[in-house]
Amino acid sequence: MSADGRGVVDVTSDPKLSKEYLFGTFPLLKGERTWSARDFTWVNTALAIATWAFLVGGSTALLVGFQAGVAAMLIGNAIGLCFMVLASVVASQRWGSEQYTLLRGAFGVVGVGVLVFTVILITEMGWSSLLAVMAGRATSQVASTMVGADLGQYGPVVTIGGLLAILLAWWVLSRGPVTIGRLNSVIAPGLAVVTVGMMIFLIANTSWDALLSASPIAPFDDSALNFVIAVEFNVGVGVSWYPVMGSLSRLTRSRKAALWPAFGGLLIATMVAQMVGLAAALTLGDSDPTVWMVPFGGSILGVIVLIFIAFANITSMSSIVYSTILAIRQSSGRLLTKVPWKVLTAAFFVLPAIMTFFPQFMYEQFMIFVALSGAFLTAVCGIALVDYFFLRKQRFDLRELHLGQRGTLYSYPLGINWAGLVALAAGATFYLWIYNPMTLETQPLFLVISASLPAAVVAGVVYLVASKLLYGKRLSEARQ
Repeated sequence: MSADGRGVVDVTSDPKLSKEYLFGTFPLLKGERTWSARDFTWVNTALAIATWAFLVGGSTALLVGFQAGVAAMLIGNAIGLCFMVLASVVASQRWGSEQYTLLRGAFGVVGVGVLVFTVILITEMGWSSLLAVMAGRATSQVASTMVGADLGQYGPVVTIGGLLAILLAWWVLSRGPVTIGRLNSVIAPGLAVVTVGMMIFLIANTSWDALLSASPIAPFDDSALNFVIAVEFNVGVGVSWYPVMGSLSRLTRSRKAALWPAFGGLLIATMVAQMVGLAAALTLGDSDPTVWMVPFGGSILGVIVLIFIAFANITSMSSIVYSTILAIRQSSGRLLTKVPWKVLTAAFFVLPAIMTFFPQFMYEQFMIFVALSGAFLTAVCGIALVDYFFLRKQRFDLRELHLGQRGTLYSYPLGINWAGLVALAAGATFYLWIYNPMTLETQPLFLVISASLPAAVVAGVVYLVASKLLYGKRLSEARQ
């Protein structure tokens, strides 16, 4: 590392520092932001049309029919994506930093670590495990077609395929976000065409009338409750993008290139794929295209589609793990700063690799997993929104943020901003009180206001009040 005559560090002379903005926590300069709106749209399209979207549609079919299901998915995803984008994409794109560094004001350095190593890590490991299992199921179906025998939806070939998907995702991830973006620009257009084609196959092999008249699979007696739970489930899906979007949107060249692809790209691509899953579950009894694509599309076309789906899961895994590893590295202080990127990413995949040996468990617990992660992520979004737009008036001191506990503006006793952690607990507790996804018990108010949006409001209000009481003077100084 060297410095010029003005004492400015020349990072280009150190290979590690020159890549720190990609694999570390340095904020990105304007010249380092390489993604256009089209690039980011393809990234989000590839993320959204991974097979989890088909499973979301199939899970929605448990509660409502096709027309109500489309409405529930549209309303739920639109709500979830709206405050997810405002809570992560806006600030990360403007300041060039992933959202976890920007959360140091709301939670403190240690508080962000607590958040990352609990809520974020468990959530992203869960999604990665699910994607690996789904890629494994596609592999099993391709192998079944080639050998002419049923190898099972949860058999050992699923585990082998899942492990192979993890290995490929790790390889892509080790190459960095530029490689991820390039792969998505190739895979995403193909996925869009394939998904529309699957919808056409479904209608051609059943009928539009049969689809519209199909009854939900396992509804409650109360149709209003069915619809609100379906909406709430899809809000959780929309919010689930929070751990990913900030780290990815900082790579875009402008706010326009970040905001519209993040909201519109995810919403449109998600809706198309979820509608396919919803239609398949209502008419065929299974939302997973790995089950019905070969019988409907034939061996050659079916195998091509399944290979596309498997690769979509691999690129999706790469994207979400990239964001998570950045969060882990910045939240660990000096503990993991010297650990090579490839080693860190390999360590992350240990638990998802173990979970590929339990594929049926991952499918059966899907709705509970989405709802529980949503309970905490909606609260995080509420806190992030209030912190950025109301308390800090969209202003950060990047130097102080990266100094953390060594600075003054974002340094707290023991590294914890208790206003943030208390607000997180309050928001998640309110969510689980008004709607318990494990027992499916709800409060009467749930039918009127649902759970996610009010939980975000509760978390935001608690954080605002607690911050004013505990750190009012500091906040005034930070805005000067």
